Amino acid sequence: MKALIKAAVACAISLAAFPAFAVDAPRFEVDPSWPKTLPNNWIMGQAAGVAVDARDHVWVIQRPRSLTDDEKAASLTPPRTKCCMPAPPVMEFDPDGKLIRAWGGPGAGYDWPENEHGINIDPKGFVWIGGNGNTDGHVLKFTQDGKFVLQIGKKGPQTNSLDTSRLGRPADTEVDPATNEVYIADGYQNHRVIVFDADTGAFKRMWGAYGKPPTDEKTTYNPDTPPSQQFGNPVHCVRLARDGLVYVCDRQNDRIQVFREDGTFVKEFIVAKNTLANGSVWDLRLSIDPAQTFLFNADGANNEVRTLIRDNGEVIAAFGRNGRQAGEFHWVHNLAIDSKGNLYTTEVDTGKRAQKFRALAPAK
Repeated sequence: MKALIKAAVACAISLAAFPAFAVDAPRFEVDPSWPKTLPNNWIMGQAAGVAVDARDHVWVIQRPRSLTDDEKAASLTPPRTKCCMPAPPVMEFDPDGKLIRAWGGPGAGYDWPENEHGINIDPKGFVWIGGNGNTDGHVLKFTQDGKFVLQIGKKGPQTNSLDTSRLGRPADTEVDPATNEVYIADGYQNHRVIVFDADTGAFKRMWGAYGKPPTDEKTTYNPDTPPSQQFGNPVHCVRLARDGLVYVCDRQNDRIQVFREDGTFVKEFIVAKNTLANGSVWDLRLSIDPAQTFLFNADGANNEVRTLIRDNGEVIAAFGRNGRQAGEFHWVHNLAIDSKGNLYTTEVDTGKRAQKFRALAPAK
């Protein structure tokens, strides 16, 4: 009897502690004043990555070469209009949206990517960027003032998903503070997650979908057939949870795959399974509560940001739609979250902007 009572009490405590997700799901409101107008007559191109550092400064990587002549008309010879000039690729904003510094582009000792893609600020404060251009096969590591530190991989003709000497149009990175390993979502050419030492660039391990060895099998997503046994293209993000789980964006296949740090497959979630246009899982971020209860999912095809229960992948909330007003999206590409739970988004294609969504108190 005592054992039954003890079990009943434990169950009641567990249920009481379990959030009422319909009520407690995080809520957000767009901040139309963020960011501030750029200085120096600058304009932003396709914004292909966003990250937040330990000071809650927001870092954006954007593509100056994606600007049309009309958008960058002041930079032409002779200038066609008063505005604008392309901003540098890497941009740092303070929490209020004021641009603090900007840098990037070709330099000595490294290969700047053909098409900028993804930015991450690691636990030591270093800035990591990638590229998904046709010859991009590398990621770069810099100090926050733009001093080159490390290149992993190399530029040139693409090879295959078993090549550990170079990458294949890598999409994004994340560094594990416990092991000092950099995880790379690789990518638009290759079909894998690959891990290197974040200081030396030494290869550690890699895997494909379901933890299998990666292959270059070309897949076409069909929601009515069994899931592909390999990642599609692109493998668009990799995110690390505090409990050691690794979350991977298999964008084309409308799914999130979950692994242990050694590449052992744990589970998968299918998200918006009928999405055929470029896939539904473009980026992920974890919520800031101690248990990291929620996953936030940027979907650039359906142009919304969803909230999922991290444990089971259930979608419990969403905001956004296709459009160009504040709070709407065109190809929402990336997500970041600050220490207060505010979300930041970036958009590619003709979206070409960053937005801030303030975290609100739970509904009563």
